[in-house]
Amino acid sequence: MVDLDITLLYQAANFLILMFILNLILYKPLMKLLGDRQKRIDDAHDEVRSLEASIDEKVADYEDTLRRARAEAMEERESIKAAGTDAAKDILGSAREEVSEMIQGFKTRAAAEKEEARILLHKQTRRMAREISEKVLGRGVQ
Repeated sequence: MVDLDITLLYQAANFLILMFILNLILYKPLMKLLGDRQKRIDDAHDEVRSLEASIDEKVADYEDTLRRARAEAMEERESIKAAGTDAAKDILGSAREEVSEMIQGFKTRAAAEKEEARILLHKQTRRMAREISEKVLGRGVQ
């Protein structure tokens, strides 16, 4: 059985003194160390969140810049394509005009050559007819 005597008071005092010393030497520094560690972890988490937000913002800016650059490139491509189409139409129009003028020139030249040939043939036909008539008749014909 347990006897309640003065040794119980010594043990209780010893326990309280030991708790005070352990609290002062061990528990408080350990709790402070754990608190500082948790604070560093929380600060690191906050910094990571901040860096992630910064990265997300920079990625969004990059994607926006890339999207705008692509849109500008597409607009530039379309304007160059339209300018090329207009230039091709102008070239085709001038080529058609030139071909038309060349055809008209050929027709005019062919008509002139045809008329010259007709006149030449007419003269040669008259001359040949006169020569044949002179030979057949045996005398000069006018």
